[in-house]
Amino acid sequence: MQADWIVILSTVIAMAAVLASCLIVRRVRKQITEMSDALTDIKDGNGNRRILAEAHEVTAPLVYVINDIVVSYENRLTAYRRMEEANRQLMTSLSHDVRTPLTTLIGYLDAAHKGIVTGMERDDCIETARRKAYDLKEYIDVLFDWFKLNSNEFAITISAIEIVELTRNILIDWIPIFEDKQMEYVINIPERPFRVKLDPDGYIRILNNLVQNVVAHSHAERIEISVSEQDKNKSIKICLADNGVGIEKEDLKHIFERLYKCDKGRSEKGSGLGLSIVRQLVEKMNGTITAESVPEHGTAFTMVFPLAD
Repeated sequence: MQADWIVILSTVIAMAAVLASCLIVRRVRKQITEMSDALTDIKDGNGNRRILAEAHEVTAPLVYVINDIVVSYENRLTAYRRMEEANRQLMTSLSHDVRTPLTTLIGYLDAAHKGIVTGMERDDCIETARRKAYDLKEYIDVLFDWFKLNSNEFAITISAIEIVELTRNILIDWIPIFEDKQMEYVINIPERPFRVKLDPDGYIRILNNLVQNVVAHSHAERIEISVSEQDKNKSIKICLADNGVGIEKEDLKHIFERLYKCDKGRSEKGSGLGLSIVRQLVEKMNGTITAESVPEHGTAFTMVFPLAD
């Protein structure tokens, strides 16, 4: 009798196990069908679709991996679409920022070449054409820098450099320009050396771009550049401030975006790429850059870089 009960119990347990297995297989098949439908939906363009599964289910690890792949794909697709839109805007900007000054430049040169203007007027035309040619070259240089940065062709070689002396040498070349434009300048650079991990060429471009931005677009009468230690032996701060027209609060949120031009803070000949290049270079050198501004009172750019160990 006892043996019969053991056989019956074993049979019941076996049947329960088979039933449980069948239920699991059925559930897995259902989930695989749902996964297939979801993937088809995602393939058709529904990037918000996700596959659902509870943590204890057999297919959960696979479902989570698929969801992660979908999220990664959507992020890359979004970035690609933004880049496509940026390139479209850039080509539109090029049609105006390159073709228009080039047409004007040709007009001045043709007038001088064909004898339409003579004497002092001819000399003025040639001088105007020369200035416009330099403006165009500056724009094209900035444009190529931006393309290099965004195609990872811009070589960055970071090493420990002495930033105080490098900053001083950069600014020395700007002093004649400040004086020519009758701009008051205040340069506060410590005598103590500080070593920072930077790419020297990249830092030169950053500082030159920021100073050029003030000289060309701020309408400032005064510029102040300072270098100071932050957080005691942890970082160095470089601040560049002016008393120019300033930037409106709404514009200030976007000034580091490519192709963005402020209504007042920049002149018409600005490329809208200079500050975008500055931000990208600063970030590639593990630094940060921020901007503060009060309309009609001026703007201040602050960069912070970690000191070398």
